[in-house]
Amino acid sequence: MKHWRGCDHRRLLALLFSALAALACVRATAADHRASSYVFGTLVEITIADGDATLARKAVGQVFREFDRMHRELHAWKAGELVVLNQAIASGKENIRTTKEIAALIRETQRLAARSEGLFNPAIGKLVGLWSFHRDKPGGPLPDPEEIARIVHANPRMSDLSVQGDAVTSTNPSVQLDFGGYAKGYALDCAADRLRENGIKDALVNVGGNIMALGDHAGRPWFIGLDSPRGGGFLATLDLKDGEAIGTSGDYRRYYEIDGKRYSHIIDPRTGYPVPGVQSVTVLVAKQPGAGALSDAASKPIFIEGLAGWRNAALRMGISQAMLVDSEGIVHVTPELRARLLFSDPTLVRAAGK
Repeated sequence: MKHWRGCDHRRLLALLFSALAALACVRATAADHRASSYVFGTLVEITIADGDATLARKAVGQVFREFDRMHRELHAWKAGELVVLNQAIASGKENIRTTKEIAALIRETQRLAARSEGLFNPAIGKLVGLWSFHRDKPGGPLPDPEEIARIVHANPRMSDLSVQGDAVTSTNPSVQLDFGGYAKGYALDCAADRLRENGIKDALVNVGGNIMALGDHAGRPWFIGLDSPRGGGFLATLDLKDGEAIGTSGDYRRYYEIDGKRYSHIIDPRTGYPVPGVQSVTVLVAKQPGAGALSDAASKPIFIEGLAGWRNAALRMGISQAMLVDSEGIVHVTPELRARLLFSDPTLVRAAGK
């Protein structure tokens, strides 16, 4: 992680790669401890402010080991506990034993899916795979429209699952769980818990642009930059306060282009197709239990509803601070978040509903 001010922007963006929609721009102090790793298919960075170096290294080590375990067990297409569960669901088995963690994730994502009216839907892993996003490097050919229609007609939903203890049963064999739209936010919450358990009060955790702040940075809020979805510098900056979390979904995270058309990993479960018309959605969640997970999950239905319905989707998810960048690069932002942001080009900004 580098300084935002006084640094070479091109070098900074090359280091963090353009997949990051939001990145931490920390005004460094000599007391900061920084560490990074590559987990969940993205760069993870942790900055601990004004802490004992030995304590900081121990805490960060625990977080990264936890992340490595989660990456293995929750991977959507490589061998692990989640793949085992999905294979059993597809075969029609009942009372499938899984881990306590996966059982808890199912229950929590069911609640969020219901709140989103089904637009946040971790049960559509078959569609995600069909669009080739269950590969390290996605790409064509485009899927068969009839196969897309078949899966959409099967209507896999989180409500198709029942969980009793650590036993899972599905009434729909088309359900295939993919927690990719939730895992980074969930990881933020887990990291915050591990850091606090180790006596760390002031830290910033950045999981591929999903960010959570603990405490402050040398007596001031953590200074955050939100990257432009199409590059070219920072879209806006803000100060992130203790316990707040930022989640961003973008059409540039995982995507490919065929005949000049972009296909991203954010799929509308109602149509089975990648969502057009939106470059990115960013939400800010106030300090609360599960703030990281909510920030990640809530950005998906807001993105899927697009320009016509994003505000209602945000309200359904309990989000008052949200921003959508449309396909033309115009920024639509709620008044609550607008008051927190300093935009590099205010002429691109429209108030919500305009």
